[in-house]
Amino acid sequence: MGILNVTPDSFSDGGKYINRNFAVKRALEMEEEGADIIDIGGESTRPGAEPVPLREELNRVIPVIEEIRRRSKILISIDTYKSEVAKAAIDEGANIVNDISGTNFDNKMVEVVKDYNVPIIIMHIKGTPENMQKNPVYKDLLGEIYEYFIKIKEKLNKNSVFDEKIIIDPGIGFGKKLEDNFKIINNLSFFKKLNLPILVGLSRKSFLSLNGKYKVDEREEQTCVANLISLLNGASILRVHNVKQTKKLLETFLAFKGEKID
Repeated sequence: MGILNVTPDSFSDGGKYINRNFAVKRALEMEEEGADIIDIGGESTRPGAEPVPLREELNRVIPVIEEIRRRSKILISIDTYKSEVAKAAIDEGANIVNDISGTNFDNKMVEVVKDYNVPIIIMHIKGTPENMQKNPVYKDLLGEIYEYFIKIKEKLNKNSVFDEKIIIDPGIGFGKKLEDNFKIINNLSFFKKLNLPILVGLSRKSFLSLNGKYKVDEREEQTCVANLISLLNGASILRVHNVKQTKKLLETFLAFKGEKID
């Protein structure tokens, strides 16, 4: 999954693709580099980020989705927690909803996913992007995330969104302390008991700075190592900025397993 932030303030590439033409060009580049999914977001969810008005988010993402879909059949996921944005995006050709709140910020999201019969990625978050990194505390990190997924899965199932349409994301960096992120990745297999595909989005995140030693654009090697550990522990989807590098990682990983990548 290649990341496409059409925002002015995302932590890694904010502002680079706010222009529609640049955004579409980057999406097509990522497809050429081997991306299977393009994840398009119009609101930064970095720590401390403030909400973006509905109309602004729509104005950022919909023209980009329209143009990508006109030029490509690649899978598109819409990175939003707003049901109206998800609905508009699917109407223009998006295939997947990627909701950082796991449907908790907007209950109408369940209805959209049900009505359109599209997959949904439910991510674990403690708090909101604006406050999630203000001393997040867990009594049982893995257990609490697991129960969070169980609760949302039951809500979705009750509303006729069944397991084959659900992907889980433990939410690296979303209401997690430094050590929490490492623990989740090291114990990713704990969540395989849910029998749902696991997405991991850790690309260039601050815990990979190794206590501030490396800046955002100096974290590619760390990202590769963390993604490899995630694969070994059961990840099904890697959400990344650097698609070309990740494709090489996947090719090598699968070669060791005697498999090939498409």
